[in-house]
Amino acid sequence: MHRPKLKRHALLTAATLAAVLITGCSTNSPTTTDPAARAAAETPDPAAAQEQLAVVSAPSGTATPTAVADGGEGGTAKKSSLKVASYDRKSGRAVISSPPVPKPPAAPSTSASLSPTAPTASTPPAKPSTSPSASASASASTQPSVSVGDFIASAPAPGAPDGVLAEVTQVVGATEDGDTTVDTEPAKLNSVLGESKAKGTVPVDPSAMEVEPLLKGVNVSWAKTGDLHFGPEGAKLPLGSLRIDVGAAVATAEGAPASAAASVEGFVQLAPEVAFSYDGSDDGTGASPGGAFLGLSGDWASKWSLKGRAAGSTNGQPIRIPFAELHSDPVIQVGPIPVVVNLDLTCYIQVNADGRVTVDVEQDIKGDFRVGGTFSWAKGWTPVSESEMTGEPLKATVTAAGDVKAALGAEATVGLYGTVGVTADLAPYVRAHAEASAEGSSDGTGSVTGTYALYGGVDLTGSLQLHLTIFGTPIFQKKIPLGTLHREWLLTEGKGEAATNGPPSTRATG
Repeated sequence: MHRPKLKRHALLTAATLAAVLITGCSTNSPTTTDPAARAAAETPDPAAAQEQLAVVSAPSGTATPTAVADGGEGGTAKKSSLKVASYDRKSGRAVISSPPVPKPPAAPSTSASLSPTAPTASTPPAKPSTSPSASASASASTQPSVSVGDFIASAPAPGAPDGVLAEVTQVVGATEDGDTTVDTEPAKLNSVLGESKAKGTVPVDPSAMEVEPLLKGVNVSWAKTGDLHFGPEGAKLPLGSLRIDVGAAVATAEGAPASAAASVEGFVQLAPEVAFSYDGSDDGTGASPGGAFLGLSGDWASKWSLKGRAAGSTNGQPIRIPFAELHSDPVIQVGPIPVVVNLDLTCYIQVNADGRVTVDVEQDIKGDFRVGGTFSWAKGWTPVSESEMTGEPLKATVTAAGDVKAALGAEATVGLYGTVGVTADLAPYVRAHAEASAEGSSDGTGSVTGTYALYGGVDLTGSLQLHLTIFGTPIFQKKIPLGTLHREWLLTEGKGEAATNGPPSTRATG
């Protein structure tokens, strides 16, 4: 009769003791007695609120990197073991593979030791048991690896040589092998970079560039850390540099003698780098980032000569002769996110001449360049166009009065995930100008005095493309010109005098 009361009394005593212990622990806790400390614990550090991501080259020789952002959580994507097994850019259909789930070890059978004798009519045979872990694994293998609203960023994969940046719009189905078929649509970088910040410059591995010579006699050499190559002339190249040597004939002016055959010979050497930055702070503008930059920079060197009497322009336009095309898809790692950069270069010879002057000029030019587009909410997208180059003449011979301008340049396009963002045309050049004044006599003889000047220079043109909105920035309605950068400097000048019998001519040699 008294046991229920004793039991209830014991329970109340235990509960009271537990409450005392909990209250005592809470009383000693500074988070409940110090309001300032509690507020500091609940308020995130402003410096830690925006994550700073490193921008580096993706490691070589590893599996294709992938990152996935959960559409339900938002924010920065996380490194993932998922892989894009196949991708159809036209339809957006993709197959996402997840790593195989290891099968659990089979449970040991105990029926033999427990039932040494065969089952009888009164003892039915035992039913095979199914391991709970095995059932869970089988069930998990048929679950989709991604969900609608997830964002996928992948390095180049089958069917996607330019990489993948897409949002899952529909899950078509999943298989027991861990493959999930999904429909996707193109996504923006801010979907996976979120509110983070990133800034860095990554060199392009010259050995990874695909080179297609367009003229006979084009030679390519390169050098990178740990694998030094030599140029055709045996000179060591700076690490990270790509060198292209070319020798090509140029159309000769109509009526020019055979001895005035025109040609260009020399090399271009460059060490390209991709510059990338992103600022995920929205500055009160919504989901778009507060800033971004995409560009191409690097060191440039060229040494080349122009000889002969080159033809005039075609329909008022300079004659351009492409001699090599180069392509590369470097992957830069922005934190856990693989960002695929598409880089194309076309190296060319360009000549603009009046068809009168015969030259034998050679110059050595060095410097650097930086082109791209930068975004801020105050100014929107604005172009970046910079180049610092200097040159010196190695030879300068100008015969007859006239003008000629020749360039050994490169046209570049830079984009992300298969979309062109920036185009740039970098054209270091040499320009010769010669004038003549003649004094004649009654016997048909006379003299000619000539003045000449030889200039070096660089022209840099290009534009920003609509596809730069891949950063998640507002759309601009037209291409934005980079603005023509034109710099020219005097290499050498002088006067020359030659006797003549007949029509005046000028020969100026420096």
